[in-house]
Amino acid sequence: MKREEQILVILNPTARSGRAGELQKTIAQLSPRVLIRITDSEDDAQRLSQEGAGDGFPIIVAAGGDGTINAVVNGLANFRNVTLGLLPVGTMNVFATELGIPTNDLAAAWKIIEDGRTRRIDLPRANGKYFVQLAGAGLDAEVVRDTTPDFKKALGPLSYLLTLAQVAARRPPRIHVAPIDGPPREGRFVLVGNGRLYGGPFVLFHEARLDDGHLDVIVFQNQSHWDLMRYVQAIAFGNHAKLPDVEYFQTRGLQLSSRDRVPVEIDGELTGSLPCEIGFSGHRLSVLVPDSQPALPTAGFST
Repeated sequence: MKREEQILVILNPTARSGRAGELQKTIAQLSPRVLIRITDSEDDAQRLSQEGAGDGFPIIVAAGGDGTINAVVNGLANFRNVTLGLLPVGTMNVFATELGIPTNDLAAAWKIIEDGRTRRIDLPRANGKYFVQLAGAGLDAEVVRDTTPDFKKALGPLSYLLTLAQVAARRPPRIHVAPIDGPPREGRFVLVGNGRLYGGPFVLFHEARLDDGHLDVIVFQNQSHWDLMRYVQAIAFGNHAKLPDVEYFQTRGLQLSSRDRVPVEIDGELTGSLPCEIGFSGHRLSVLVPDSQPALPTAGFST
């Protein structure tokens, strides 16, 4: 089979480690066009996707969770003639949910790849590393940092909530936010969205679009357990942007800084600490998507 007819799948078997062998076999049986390459780390996934793009594969599929997708995206970022496909088999599959790709039906997800409908989305980056869904500084990055792989494997998304309760008890940093096209702000933790969803079911950035050339920014000014309970309740009802200690705005780019040592995450993966510059890369990423995009509510929980 010619290279241009094959579809390269970058598989992270640890995404479903309990049935890794079965998962690999299932994916291999989806199509005779499948060529699987196994990865055991984000750096390895980035290298394999970069090599695949350089070898001329027109479609490269990330089979894993959001971390695997982020690694593959960073491998593809400098190539213009390759399209990203998704097989969501990880613990967290927020980007796939954003695009309307089923997270519990590999055959349906593969049909989207075979159908070949593409969408070109913005490709922002934080301190030089690309992301597709989200960046965060402060609280949520600390949760990512402190949730161990074993804890995540045992409890899935619940592991993040348990870590959150521990992190919230710490003294929060003071983060300075400087948009390139607006007044400065200050808060305790900051979330930056390219898409609308956060953490799976939450429509956090209700004005966000993956292809609108803007980042959606939410600055939270407090971080006690009580404050977080208020924020979560407001997010559930879709009125978090109306809280007096929450600021929501859009920008083409921003700089984050702090006197404290504050971690930064993108798409659920740590990427250093502040200071951090977040903006757009100047080109877009081609992604395989369903024929119809998901109809998400204007705010609150997605369905």
